[in-house]
Amino acid sequence: MAELFQNEGYTGNITVDSIGSGAGLERFCKTGETDVANSSRKIKDSEVEACAALSPARTPIEFRVGTDALTVVVSADNDFVTALSKEQLGKIFTAQYTKWNEVDPSFPAETILVYGPGADSGTFDYFNEVVVAPLYLNADGKADTKAGEEALLGAAGAQFSEDDNVLVQGVEGSKYAIGYFGFAYFSENSGALKAVAVEGVEPNQTTVDDGSYPISRPLFLYSDANILKEKPQVAAFIYFYLSNVNDNITDIGYFPAPAADLQASMDAFTSAVK
Repeated sequence: MAELFQNEGYTGNITVDSIGSGAGLERFCKTGETDVANSSRKIKDSEVEACAALSPARTPIEFRVGTDALTVVVSADNDFVTALSKEQLGKIFTAQYTKWNEVDPSFPAETILVYGPGADSGTFDYFNEVVVAPLYLNADGKADTKAGEEALLGAAGAQFSEDDNVLVQGVEGSKYAIGYFGFAYFSENSGALKAVAVEGVEPNQTTVDDGSYPISRPLFLYSDANILKEKPQVAAFIYFYLSNVNDNITDIGYFPAPAADLQASMDAFTSAVK
């Protein structure tokens, strides 16, 4: 979207860094050095508080811009895995299962090679929240995200990277590897990778739209009303983004946000720049 904005005539500088949702929101809310944050998860209360503590304070405005189907993948050479449950995935990625035949006796007795995003990634946070944390209940009977995070990061032999292309290459490299990342990276590499159905449902436009795919997630931009008012170029970019995102998002490998949510984003923008 930044490239398209420049193609439309914007001549200023736009810097786009790929550092993960958590790291991006830290730059936006803790150090205040960026004007816009992308995130593949909702902003956390602690991040909102960090924004409020800046001088001048920032009040994050949320713009829903799309939907991602977080995709579990194996190598195209893998001829035994087609579908896994969320519980099986949680145990694989926390090394409760270390060999494939522990997941299913019909699978080969080969070591599972695990690849996943690092802790600064919104993908990691979302996978933990929806897949892993429910395996670890706290005293109130609720999913314990802290315990889930520790279990994911403590999994023996797991390989982590904030660069999804590194994860793609890792999974491509072994018949016994498994990983997860956004649908766009699967789509770009679908010849070398195979998507695993989750709870029997495959990720695609239909299952994302009807809500049956169990690990789809919203995509957001965050900014601040004062930034939008003081920096018209940032306001122009956000408006351009919201006006043109649906014409481009599927080409990248994501899915459009529900129409009502995209309209709510545009309404939030309009209110912010008044």
